[in-house]
Amino acid sequence: MEKGKKYMKLIIQVPCYNEEKTLELAYNDLPRHIDGIDTIEYLIINDGSKDKTVQRARELGFHHVVSFRRNKGLARGFMAGLDACLRLGADIIVNTDADNQYCGEDIEKLVRPILDRKADMVIGERPIDETEHFSWKKKKFQHLGSWVVRVASNTDVPDAPSGFRAYSRETAMRMNVVNEYTYTLETIIQAGQSKMAVASVPIRTNPETRPSRLFSSMWRYMKRSASVIIRSTAMYRPLHFFGVLGTILFLLGVAVGVRFLVYFCMGGGHGHVQSLILASSLMMIGFQTITIGLLGDTVAANRKLLEDVQYHVRKMDYDDHPEAKTPDDKPLPEQAEQK
Repeated sequence: MEKGKKYMKLIIQVPCYNEEKTLELAYNDLPRHIDGIDTIEYLIINDGSKDKTVQRARELGFHHVVSFRRNKGLARGFMAGLDACLRLGADIIVNTDADNQYCGEDIEKLVRPILDRKADMVIGERPIDETEHFSWKKKKFQHLGSWVVRVASNTDVPDAPSGFRAYSRETAMRMNVVNEYTYTLETIIQAGQSKMAVASVPIRTNPETRPSRLFSSMWRYMKRSASVIIRSTAMYRPLHFFGVLGTILFLLGVAVGVRFLVYFCMGGGHGHVQSLILASSLMMIGFQTITIGLLGDTVAANRKLLEDVQYHVRKMDYDDHPEAKTPDDKPLPEQAEQK
């Protein structure tokens, strides 16, 4: 290695749940060399698989296994993977799927903006409109959901639900996922509000190998995704979220009150007392909602301070002796095994 050149280690993490049949396809598609990367390692997150996923991963040559005894969901698996990769000294972490949905060659596209110091977090943009196994309804909802996330996060990510993404070491240490459903939407909102440099690159997808396990129906997926977006926006932008909502309610109350005054001046106010009650209620609810936003903004400021403390604690923990601190050192129920 040249003098003064930083040693770069990439770890590709692959969340797995009963992926014995498709794991080989994904593994064979992973890159073995990328210019600017000195070491590439592969890690699976076994989310309580009931088949021989772990055994197959070892046979294929995965370097590390993080294993849960029971299924805990995509969000928890993602965070456990980040924790393991950071402890193993990763400078860049790439997340991909075990069903070989994404083209492994495009991992180089994901890491390049991070290597060039142009981005902290890179998300692969799938060709949604050209993807044959996506229904017309799914394509429209994907675009709609991505637009909502762009508004909520102040980013320009065109494919928010994409799980094909790369993180720099510093960014990974700042990531937190509160919901237990999916990490994809919340991490974008967090990154946008934390002023991280988020980039997107066009990537290719492979033919479908199995139906998605993230949701049983489109409406269920939309419902849970909407819940994640609303919760994340309220958590990271409380003053904006509750301020807008409260202002709308307050102005509606004012409009109803003006309507009552018009009728009252015309001598017919006695028959519209309900309008006066409604106007008062809407204005009070609106004012209280704005007040909640102000309180939430104070809580959010404290959360930012705690996140900064958490980041420095993580940095000391992970950077002290990263190679010596493997997932085996964690006294947690979910045992992590290193090859």
